[in-house]
Amino acid sequence: MEAINTHHILEQFKQIKLRMDASQGVLWMYMQPEGRPCFSVDLVKEIIASHNTLQRNRGYYPHADDFVKVDYQVMTSPDGMPYNLGGDLELFLHCLRKRDRQRLTDYAKLCIDGLYPTSCNFQGTVTTIALVKGQALGGGFESALSSSIIIAERDARMGLPEVLFNLFPGMGAYQLLARRLPQAQVERMIMSGRLYEAEELYEMGVVDILAEPGAGEAAVHEYVQRNQRRRNTQLSMQRVRQLSQPLSYHELMRVCHLWVDAALQLTARDLKVMERLVSAQYRMVSGGTESQAPLQAIA
Repeated sequence: MEAINTHHILEQFKQIKLRMDASQGVLWMYMQPEGRPCFSVDLVKEIIASHNTLQRNRGYYPHADDFVKVDYQVMTSPDGMPYNLGGDLELFLHCLRKRDRQRLTDYAKLCIDGLYPTSCNFQGTVTTIALVKGQALGGGFESALSSSIIIAERDARMGLPEVLFNLFPGMGAYQLLARRLPQAQVERMIMSGRLYEAEELYEMGVVDILAEPGAGEAAVHEYVQRNQRRRNTQLSMQRVRQLSQPLSYHELMRVCHLWVDAALQLTARDLKVMERLVSAQYRMVSGGTESQAPLQAIA
């Protein structure tokens, strides 16, 4: 394993906050991007850097001048913030107006590099958990879907709004939802563009565990505690899932290229809709409440 420099590792992060619960082997990752709560380039790069540290040390993470075995990684957001509102639409607009295919492709690849390790449990013995508070839209929903377990607070809402500006979710939504739902239902969800309540997604089998508002972290602790005695079974089932529902990096990248092609076909009207969503996101940050869904801006 690499030489320990815990202080340096933690200091490099500005867009995420890490907390290690050594007693349960849980690495908590709180996404706290500057500005709009979306997957900015800086946020995704920090997520990848943390993932790389975990993978490079074969499932161990530096903690208190030592290494701690990580059994669970939890991705979530601080209280009062949405889980994540998805891709950086402002960057999309800039790239599309400049016809900058390369930069758009680079961003899409970056997102896949951040999502893929959680979708395959870091090729090892880490169980990935998404704790969804507030809204998880577009890429935010895809991020949650990449985890083995989705725990959502009852007032959380999730959806794939890309169809509203004439695009499709290109960072794994189709493949990841297909691990949980029949194909026809996956396509209906993507084409609807609507927001789903956490309880509805639980009934569909997309969300694994429902928690009361504000009790999401307690639900994670309870889940981890409950599975201590059947950890071997849990890991075996993860491996079976990877074998029966394989998801390759190459496949995700092929879909990303289709997404870039489709994005470059958007019209001026489509970009106007995207603009309104960006404006709504800024309003949320500058004084609006989390309940003011950005989708209301284009309703």
